[in-house]
Formats: sequence, structure tokens, C-alpha cells
Amino acid sequence: MRYSRFLLFGFEEDEAELGIGSHKKRIKGLITREIAETFLSIPKDFCCPITLDLMRDPVIISTGQTYDRRSIARWMEEGHRTCPKTGQMLVHDRLVSNRALRNLIVQWCTAHGIPYDPPETTDVSAESFASALPSRAAVEANRATAELLIQQLANGSPRAKTVAAREIRLLAKTGKENRAFIAKAGAIPHLRNLLSTHNPIAQENSVTAMLNLSIYDKNKSRIMDEEGCLGSIVKVLRFGLTTEARENAAATLFSLSAVHEYKKKIADESGAVEALATLLRLGTPRGKKDAVTALFNLSTHTDNCVRMIEAGAVTALVGALGNEGVAEEAAGALALIVRQPIGAAAVGEEEMAVTGLVGMMRCGTPRGKENAVAALLELCRSGGASATERVLKAPALVGLLQALLFTGTKRARRKAASLARVFQRCENAALHFGGLGVGYAFAGNSAANRDSSFTPDVSVPMSISVPVL
Repeated sequence: MRYSRFLLFGFEEDEAELGIGSHKKRIKGLITREIAETFLSIPKDFCCPITLDLMRDPVIISTGQTYDRRSIARWMEEGHRTCPKTGQMLVHDRLVSNRALRNLIVQWCTAHGIPYDPPETTDVSAESFASALPSRAAVEANRATAELLIQQLANGSPRAKTVAAREIRLLAKTGKENRAFIAKAGAIPHLRNLLSTHNPIAQENSVTAMLNLSIYDKNKSRIMDEEGCLGSIVKVLRFGLTTEARENAAATLFSLSAVHEYKKKIADESGAVEALATLLRLGTPRGKKDAVTALFNLSTHTDNCVRMIEAGAVTALVGALGNEGVAEEAAGALALIVRQPIGAAAVGEEEMAVTGLVGMMRCGTPRGKENAVAALLELCRSGGASATERVLKAPALVGLLQALLFTGTKRARRKAASLARVFQRCENAALHFGGLGVGYAFAGNSAANRDSSFTPDVSVPMSISVPVL
């Protein structure tokens, strides 16, 4: 259907239909109306919270959340011991098939002509899958449509390129198969070229298409290896013509930074960290979320610490501690940064850092409290005597530690106990030597005193932050 429409009606639309009025896109063209009427959205409950794709083999983990088996298995293989969606610790690593949900997915796919590949071990009837197999023709039709769209991106008029970028954005919105063959057919170089356009709609659609393509892991390397592509995405983040374009550029950087080797490359790209810090300070609620998740990912690479300090990211993260929507991630990023002495020094110089973290211990969510107490503990360990004194003199700290020891999560209790021991050692040293602060060396920066399991204990559900738009 879509392929035939493009062949019959082409890609040209009236200029008015591609204009912007009061920040709202007016969509009136025949192609767009028909696409909107026929475009199928996957029910949210059928999508894996990690990949946002239709689940092939839904399974239930110990927290009661459902994920696609392949995605959650990979999550666990990478060493994570928390639920990606809730942040809770996993009691065990058993995966229980969600057969009821799988049957509903099969029925929905069959009813809507969606291809569905069964898992290798399944108790769902072969007839149910067989009835869905003929719809594989839809996959081939999408492939042909993608090739046609890419031809227009390469050789079409400016208006045709704008339409093609929008349709690629829609096509890449669902299904790893679509994302795979769109990139393989050569869309990324043409989308990169369109990022520098002066047409706000074309730029917005091209960067959003790039975001949707980046969700498929193999496409991350295609994007990063494409000459000038990362720089173009960063330019949209810095100077994008619409708010949505800038936000989606930040989300694209977050998606790409899921690969460890790319985190340093992204941080080193001129203006990238500065722009993320600015978006965190001044962006919309959604923009702040995109920015803080990207900064969190970058902070997990130890070589990025100096770059983030120089770019003002630490100041922005401290300021975000008072924003309920992004405080958890901000505290998690700070907890990673302060593990290095230079990072601890930078955070210690921020007047509101300790106050903000203590405030999260008092009023934050369970995950926020975990990250806040972890950040304060690492600040004491890496920041020296002055930082330790600032932390231990924070009002009501003792009471908050006692509350976490009794009511906090397992991780929060462990971190609170460690910080309480720092407090006790300093008090004992002060009594012995006759002055506050003399014994702060007992807090220690040594490997023997440091809790080496800290990094996995930073509790932020990163996997669900990548939007598909």
C-alpha cells in the first residue's frame, strides 16, 4: 500500500503543507493523511521496555516485570542485577515465560498482518504462526518503500527530501527489521546531509529518523563510522531549528553512548557536553531528561571526568538535584564523577552539592536516596578532609542515615552503613586528637576501604530512556 502510493502520487506536496505555524506542523497532503490513517501503533504492553520493540518471547523476572527474553538475558549477562524498569534488585535470575501475553501478541499480529517469528521453544500452536507467515510480504513491501524513499533523499527536490525523511522516520519507528534494512540501504549518509538543512521540518524529521535507527545496535556503528555524522548531530543539539530537533539530538547521543567505546568519542566532540549541560539547565522537562540520561552515560567512562568538569556538566548536574524529574539520574552521574579525586574536588566546590544530595536523602525516591548517599560516601572517600567535613556537618545527616539503615533499600542501607562508619571514625579521631577534622584520613581513599561494587549500585533505569518518535 505505502509503496504503491508513493509510485502513484509521488513525493511533492504544496509548500504550505510543509510549513510551520504557531510551532505546529500542518499535515494536509494526501500521502500524509493516508499514512496517518493506516499507520499501525503497537500496543505499549506488547513492547519490551528495553528495546521498545514488539516482544518475541516475553518473560517475567523476579520483580514481576515483563521483558523480551533476549533483551533481559543480555542485560543480565552484562552484569546488571537490577530490574531495568523499576531499579529493584533481582532476587534471582530465573526467567518465566509469560505465555498469556505471548498468546495475545500472536493473536494481535495475526489480526493485523504483522510478521511474528516464534521463539525456538514455544507451546503456541504452529497454526497461529503459520497464519502470520504470509504477512512477510509486508516486510518486503516496507523494504521496497525504504529503497524508494532513500532514492528521493539522494536525488529528490527539497520538498521531496522533506517528505522522504518524514516517512523514513515513521518506517523506522517500529521493528528492528525496518531499522536494519533502512540503514543497510544507505539512508544514514543522506539523513546526515539533511541535518544541516535550513528547513526546520526536514531537520527535525532527519534527526528523529537517525534516533529511531540508532536504537538497533548494529546501526550505532554505522552512524558513528559515517564521516561527519556525529558532528552533524551535535550541531543540531547546539543550534537546532526546533526544540524537538535539539531534544532528539540529545536522545540520539544517549542511544549511541550505550556502546562504551563511543562514550569518549562523543564527549570529545566539540561542544557536545556543553550543549547537553545547557539543555539540562534550560530545556523543557523532556529535554532535561534526554540531557541528563546522556550525561549519565558519558560519566560512566572514567576518561570523561575532566571533560565534563571543563564543559560545566558538574554544575548543571548539581543544579538538577532540585528537579524531581531528573534528580535521580543527576545524583547517579555525580556519584560516578566523584569517584575520581578531580571529580570530587569539582563537586566539592559547588556550594549546593552537599545540600542537594542531603535533600534527596530526605525527600527523594528510593533510587534517588540510593544515589545520593552513594555520592556523599564517594565524596568523603575521594575528596579529602575538607569534603568529608562538609558532608559530616550537614544538618540532620545522622538522622537521615539512621532512617536509611532501617527503611532504605538493600543498596541504600549498605551505603548508609559505610557513610556512618566514616562518621564514627571521624568522631573518634576528633575525640582522641582533640579537634574536629584531624582524623579525616581514616575515611580513607585506599582500595581496601573502597566498596568496589559501587558502579553497578548506581540505580538509574537507563534502558527505557530512548524514545522512538
